Amino acid sequence: MTFGSLRRLLPQFLLALSIMLVPAALRAEPAPVDVVPGPLAARATSAADASSETALGGDETRTRFLIGLERSTEFQVFSLSNPNRVIVDLPQINMQLPPDTAGRPVGLVSAFRAGVSAPGKSRIVIEVKEPVVVESAKIENTKDGKGHRLALEIVPVGTGATKTAKKAFSAPYALGAAGLQPPLPLPAVRPDVKAAKAFKPVIVIDPGHGGHDSGAIKNGTVEKDVVLAFSKVLKQKIDSTGRYKVVMTRDKDVFVELGERNAFAERNKANLFIAVHADYAGGNTQARGAAIYSLRNSLADSLERSAKGDLPERVLLGAEAEKVKKASVDGDIAAVKDILADLAGRELDMTKERTSIFSQSIIEFMGASTTMRGEPDQQAGFRVLKTAQFPSVLIELAYVTNKEDAERLRSDAWRDKVADSIATAVDTYFNRQIARLPM
Repeated sequence: MTFGSLRRLLPQFLLALSIMLVPAALRAEPAPVDVVPGPLAARATSAADASSETALGGDETRTRFLIGLERSTEFQVFSLSNPNRVIVDLPQINMQLPPDTAGRPVGLVSAFRAGVSAPGKSRIVIEVKEPVVVESAKIENTKDGKGHRLALEIVPVGTGATKTAKKAFSAPYALGAAGLQPPLPLPAVRPDVKAAKAFKPVIVIDPGHGGHDSGAIKNGTVEKDVVLAFSKVLKQKIDSTGRYKVVMTRDKDVFVELGERNAFAERNKANLFIAVHADYAGGNTQARGAAIYSLRNSLADSLERSAKGDLPERVLLGAEAEKVKKASVDGDIAAVKDILADLAGRELDMTKERTSIFSQSIIEFMGASTTMRGEPDQQAGFRVLKTAQFPSVLIELAYVTNKEDAERLRSDAWRDKVADSIATAVDTYFNRQIARLPM
């Protein structure tokens, strides 16, 4: 597991930890306990007005809540939602709450009460008007030095969450003390909103030819036109799942240089590259069926070796190398380059394996929707496939030189059926563990 993934899991871990530490009795009303309401012997400065002193004061941006205690003691403080409240757990000691507000809210606090939560333990429940965090919670001496009080600074979630998280874990108290505020459960998010924010693999569809390059022409079928029409249907099918970002190297009748097709995929940080073509068999009108091409093994190995050979020099270039050099004590960035090159080399190995897995997935599902060649898994040195950065395949949909195939290439119903099968192959590929690993 990477450091980034551990960091993303930290909020869920803290939330789970806070839930585990909260007893089941939390949601039950605490049994009443004798407390002394009224002004504290030594009052604290209000968050709302530095000149006034009160045991409960402030406004809806910050509220201070003071609890008089007979002695310094350990405590736990945490906030909960549904309903919104702050919980303070203490040993069963004499305490003094702020004066009764007669049902009138003060700042963020709408009401409060105290009771016995378990043998030898007391609990104070502070009801609040919105989700909050406790920005600070600490035991203070009264001004005369003879008493103690627990001072809570309560702020709305949006104000206090970031600030609280940055505090050092230096308080000598239990979980929930200053700097250890557990996170609140996040508000519910509609599935469509959540999906829109989630990471989506980038799929590049590359309709072959275009513009002055018509590709193969036979039986009233022009390759550049039928592959563009098919690619648009395929894009719509994959887009409709909502799980991917799909882009096309061309979406109209224009010519795109072969080198630019790969460059386009690299600029868009592709996770998968699908080139779409139609085949031609001169003099053989019986040849028919679809085939899937991936980079020929010898070329793939050569490309991989070539890429790996200069990785140490490519992983850090120009300004990046200068930044690392400045940050390094001795200015030597060779070790950093070697580590990055090793990681990048593993990516190249994984790209080759992923390409093979995706090719097999397409053959499996496409074979159920259309005629395939006798040996559909083909290898070639097509320039458009010459990349070691992401899995790439070239699909030959059918032969324009075969009358039945040519008719299928022009059929909307056939396009819909075959595009469905390829979209299913894409889903199946990304459901595999290796495809979900970071590139």
